[in-house]
Amino acid sequence: MAMNVGKGDDDEVMMEINTTPLIDVMLVLLVMLIITIPIQTQAVKLDMPQNIQASQPEVKPEVVDLELDFDGTVFWNGVAVPNTGLLDEYLKAAAAKDPQPEIHLKPNRLVKYDYVAKVLAAAQRLGVTRIGFVGNEQYMD
Repeated sequence: MAMNVGKGDDDEVMMEINTTPLIDVMLVLLVMLIITIPIQTQAVKLDMPQNIQASQPEVKPEVVDLELDFDGTVFWNGVAVPNTGLLDEYLKAAAAKDPQPEIHLKPNRLVKYDYVAKVLAAAQRLGVTRIGFVGNEQYMD
């Protein structure tokens, strides 16, 4: 590299790029890369829980069809339940089983909500935890 020393009247713009900051930045990035590579390659040992249920046979719960007719008549697996006391006995017996049976509640399209709410309240009061609505496709019209 040559350097002009002395008086000069030329106000020319220097056309060479200053590479010193570029080299400094590259060296800093190289040092950071060298420092972080050992951290990224370390493994963390985790003790994951084992699947205990895979060895036990799957027990399918009993399914109970609970239907409500348009006039509030309750059917337990297709058999009419004449009063709420008998329905309470059925629900109490279902809640006591282990595992609890799945109760599929299928209300008629024309039944009043009051009847459905009373059956749901009785099931909750007596400890039934596995109850769900089925037959919702009839309400899609």
